[in-house]
Amino acid sequence: MKTLFILFAATFFTTLSLYSQAEDQKELYIIGAMHGVPKIVKNSYKPMLKKALKYDPQAIYVEAPMPNDTISWEYLKKGWSKGYQRFYALSDSLRSSFDFDTNTFNTLLKKDFASMSPADLDYLISSFGYLRDNANHEFYTYIKKYGVDGSKVPTRYEDGDLTAKLALAQGIKRLQGVDDQQTNKEFHDAWNACLKVAQPTGDNAINQKMNKKQYNKAILPGILGNLGRYVNSKKSLERLHKSASFRFTQNDLPECLEGTRYFDERNERIAKNTVQKVMNSDAQKSVLIIGAAHVIGLVDEFRKNYPNIRIKLMDDSI
Repeated sequence: MKTLFILFAATFFTTLSLYSQAEDQKELYIIGAMHGVPKIVKNSYKPMLKKALKYDPQAIYVEAPMPNDTISWEYLKKGWSKGYQRFYALSDSLRSSFDFDTNTFNTLLKKDFASMSPADLDYLISSFGYLRDNANHEFYTYIKKYGVDGSKVPTRYEDGDLTAKLALAQGIKRLQGVDDQQTNKEFHDAWNACLKVAQPTGDNAINQKMNKKQYNKAILPGILGNLGRYVNSKKSLERLHKSASFRFTQNDLPECLEGTRYFDERNERIAKNTVQKVMNSDAQKSVLIIGAAHVIGLVDEFRKNYPNIRIKLMDDSI
């Protein structure tokens, strides 16, 4: 009887411990973004915002360069994005002209959004520029332009219609960039080379057919206001993943395989950046808002190398 009791007690406390660990496990809810959407489906981010608010996150991670990622910024200062080029030039200018004060900065961030004056917002906007924090520079610029209730008219981009409105509603003062563009030049070079060699092999036609199917399948959900749900469905995410990572090819083309490698390595680094921030955060539930083409690769990376983080998606079948 005594042995039976000991076995029962051991089983009970082991189960209790496992349950407690499961309760303490950090969660990451991944939302695949469409970036800009056409005017005809301008309200596409509304249902996605509703779902994100229901999830009730305490932290938001976004597809933006990290302030301290000097390798990415070395490329981006003259890279593919005119917006990043302008921001880098502004940041460099502020580093030589703006009188940044850590105490003032931290004090202002402790204020409620509604209590921040135009002067406070100007200081924070300049501070985030000085810190080379593009995500929050744009976030606080959005607040100054549209106020704490956000834009009444859809901006048609996730930065405004989803990310900013979610952060304002949740009282989240700082967004966390997790993107990595250290090899983006090489990726774009591989992309152009792949498209060139994949034309005579017929592989481009496969990609074009897949993209046409993706577009046609989006028409009805878009009309019904469910474009975001469609984009985050399993089949949609898989098509986007195949297209962006060059996995549409049926022939082993070195140029395309090189592009696949660069795409996968970027996802590996994004996952690593995200995990480091999640594990160093007090937040139990977080949201990652990322281009939908990255979701499948990131899910694979998280589940393979970071099983200690529970992954949730809009499509529960993935």
